[in-house]
Amino acid sequence: MDILELIKSRRSIRKYAGLPVDASLVEKILEAGRWAPSGLNNQPWRFAVITEPALRDRISVMTRYSQIVKNAPVLIAVFLNAADSYHRVKDIQGIGACMQNMLLEAHSLGLGAVWLGEIIKADKEIKEVLGLSSDLELMAVIAIGHPDEKPRQTKRKAIDQLLVFKR
Repeated sequence: MDILELIKSRRSIRKYAGLPVDASLVEKILEAGRWAPSGLNNQPWRFAVITEPALRDRISVMTRYSQIVKNAPVLIAVFLNAADSYHRVKDIQGIGACMQNMLLEAHSLGLGAVWLGEIIKADKEIKEVLGLSSDLELMAVIAIGHPDEKPRQTKRKAIDQLLVFKR
């Protein structure tokens, strides 16, 4: 698929069929994230892959999107690693690029995914449940699974509504 068509057709998928996601597909998604650009190529992202139902259940109570977290066969928690950080804004921008790469790869593989941001309020609790270092800061969780919903069409503003300068 053409990259622009892939970008235009990707949608947030919040409902998943009860099918497992093959580990090789998860590896491809992580690989896509790994190749995102970052300032000074510092690659400040770190990933926690959560597939165990009991862990997903524990995490689900930490967000208002509990049904998505419970029902997604795969969660990828994306963290900023403070030890590799050199400029917070640039590092967070890089993590955004990393996550977009992962969402696009999931879509290209026929999977559905959604970027969950509200869950960052439970940063400390999630790190405790996973036994992770306080040097990591939760940026988001990506829920992934085989889609069990038809994505709705969305509209975008026209370029001339977004363009603030052109000469």
